[in-house]
Order: sequence, then structure tokens, then C-alpha cells
Amino acid sequence: MSLPATLPTALFVTGTDTEIGKTVASTALLHALRRRGLRAVGMKPVASGSHDAGQGLRNDDALALQAASLPVPDYADLNPYALRQPLAPELAAAEDGVRIELAPIVAAFERLRAQADVVVVEGVGGWLAPLSAQLDQLDLVRALRLPVVLVVGMRLGCVNHARLTAHALQASGVECLGWIGNHIDPSMQRQDENFATLQQRLPMPCWGRLPHLPHLPGADGEALSAYLHSDHR
Repeated sequence: MSLPATLPTALFVTGTDTEIGKTVASTALLHALRRRGLRAVGMKPVASGSHDAGQGLRNDDALALQAASLPVPDYADLNPYALRQPLAPELAAAEDGVRIELAPIVAAFERLRAQADVVVVEGVGGWLAPLSAQLDQLDLVRALRLPVVLVVGMRLGCVNHARLTAHALQASGVECLGWIGNHIDPSMQRQDENFATLQQRLPMPCWGRLPHLPHLPGADGEALSAYLHSDHR
């Protein structure tokens, strides 16, 4: 289990559900890429649940990505749509009177890509969570021409959720490079057996297995990046 030797210049991180550790996995990926000597920058195009930090709305997940990035990108490029309410993006945008559109996201992505070797783009919720009444995350992935990495939240039901998501990704015609297991439930029974089942059943390689960390969302991406290397014990 490790990152492949060669990676694309940008990738999209999706998950089996919301609150399963996409940000934890994304920050670990950013640090793993930086360990290779690459300029790695994160992006959270749409983020629900933002607060006013005195310089405009800020989202904790997006801030964690910004802190893990090098060079450090402008927040407005990293998170073009910061929405106040912790709701599905379509509902949160309606609350703010905002219409989520692809053009500002694509423009911000191009600015990030110009300053980095790799851009790690984190999605919102699970793969089929819509961005708006008109936009699915698939539309964003196609517009940015991104391959996908799937984060599997390791908890009861994860095998079903992971296989359903993998089937949806295949049906969408997008390339799924690999998956990362993230142990979000320390009380889950038969963790090793469930992980082994996922390794056997998912049609893409495993990039790593992250341990449970209670202090989300930022966690310690630098420490967790070791779990994405084959030499980790």
C-alpha cells in the first residue's frame, strides 16, 4: 500500500459519505507529495459551514488544506465558494443567495495549477452529493479533467458504501486511481477483516490506511502522510 511512483498534476478526492475524513486524507496526500519535493496545493471548491474570520468567510476544512499546502495559496482561489450554513451545498447556497457555477472554480483551479506541481481538489460530501440544482460533482471533475481518489470511511456498512461508490465512479466514466481507508470509528469490529474485504472487492489499488484521530478536521497531515508510504510500519 503506497502512492504510485507517478501521479497526475491534479486529482479529485471524493468519499463514501460526508464526515468520513476527506480533508484528513487530502492533507496527508499534500504532505506526502511535499515529501517527494513537489509543490503541492489543496483546493476546496465548495465548502459548507463557514465562519466570518474578519477577512471574509472561512471554512475549517479549507483552512486545513491551506495550511498543508506549499506554496500557500490565496484563500479565495483555494475556496471560491465558502457558504455559511453546514448544509448540502445546494441548500447552503440558497441560504446565502449564491449560485454555484463552474467558471469561477475553473479559473481559480488554473491559477492554483500555475503555482504548483500537483493540485489536490477535495469534493464535498459523498460522490453523488450535488453542488447545485444544475451541477453534480461529476460536472466539476469533467470540467477540470481530473482523475479521482476515493476515501472510504471505515465503519459499519463501509463495504457496501465503498462498492456502491466505486460502481458509480465506473458508471460515470471517470478514472479512479486508488482508494484510502480512514478509520473514523475506533469501536468498529473486525477492522482488519473489513479492510481485507475492501482490498479484494474494490477495482482500484489501495494507497494507504489511516488510523483514527479524534481531533478532526485538520489532524496531523504530516504524520499521517507516512501511512501513504510503503515503508511505513
